Amino acid sequence: MAAKDDILNIKRTVTLLSGMVLAGCSSLGTLDGMATLIDGDRGLENFQRVGDADWKATDGAIQANRSDSTYAYLVSKDEYGDFRLTLEFWASDDANSGVFLRCQDPRNITAENCYEANIFDQRPDPSYGTGAIVLLAKAPEPMPKAGGKWNTYEITLNGPRLTLVLNGVTTVDIEDAKLASGHIALQWGGGTIKFRKVEIQPL
Repeated sequence: MAAKDDILNIKRTVTLLSGMVLAGCSSLGTLDGMATLIDGDRGLENFQRVGDADWKATDGAIQANRSDSTYAYLVSKDEYGDFRLTLEFWASDDANSGVFLRCQDPRNITAENCYEANIFDQRPDPSYGTGAIVLLAKAPEPMPKAGGKWNTYEITLNGPRLTLVLNGVTTVDIEDAKLASGHIALQWGGGTIKFRKVEIQPL
């Protein structure tokens, strides 16, 4: 009986240690280095607010649909260089939003000191609308539309190579060495924008 009890105690110890390891991993990201910035309606604490949009956790997502300033942002507290970023977002037909990458100044977000993966179906000049990197890489023709549905952006920045994949379709695949690292920012510029999953994996 003693030997059997010893075996049971060993199994309990192994199970306990495995649970502790997994718990530690979940607080730091998954084993492959993936970190979750937004998961459903959780994650606002991972960002600094720039501007006064009404970002709030509601209906299983982080969303904004109003601001007293022209533009407003959720800016990552950390900086990133080479990474793969996956986002699930919902945009109203009139939404003006975007995902800003490698931003140099977290208090001053622009398409000139960041790379902007655009979300803007009704942009007056559609060449840099949804699926484009503003001022750098035009959207495909016809421009893809994101309004009124959930979408997925897969964005990979690896050295100078910049790749955008919107809903499984590559819209940008270029090289540009202007910006090497910086913050990530999620924009509100009009309409309603929701983010329910934002994950980043350093490369």
